[in-house]
Amino acid sequence: MTIKRMDHVGIVVEDLAAATAFFVELGMELIGQGPAEGPWLDGVNGLDDVRVDVAFLRTPDGHGQIELASFRNPLATTSEPNAPANTLGIRNVMFAVDDIEETVARLKPHGGELIGRIERYQDSYLLCYLRGPQGIIVALAEEIG
Repeated sequence: MTIKRMDHVGIVVEDLAAATAFFVELGMELIGQGPAEGPWLDGVNGLDDVRVDVAFLRTPDGHGQIELASFRNPLATTSEPNAPANTLGIRNVMFAVDDIEETVARLKPHGGELIGRIERYQDSYLLCYLRGPQGIIVALAEEIG
């Protein structure tokens, strides 16, 4: 048996509205949002009395999705918000963009902060990492050449 597809990447955030605005500004489409709770959610999370607000966003090509979740109960635990790039765990979520400099400029008012700088990789890509809401590392790639 093989997998059918990667469905989505789940990200826990404190401020759901701000995180949603960040990814909408990036170019994702909000496809659903609302509260979730109940025994099924407790069971799947291995926690008691889970109450969460979620937002699902989709990439313009219709294939990639992100689930943003803000826990009302139990409150989310914290991690180091500015962990270095070599920290264990999910490192980043990468998006292909048309214009990397314009995208970075649009995301700055939404909390997007360059980690390093925009760099050229051979004659193929312009690349950068930036921090978004809750310290999420978003990688951007603009195809060139």
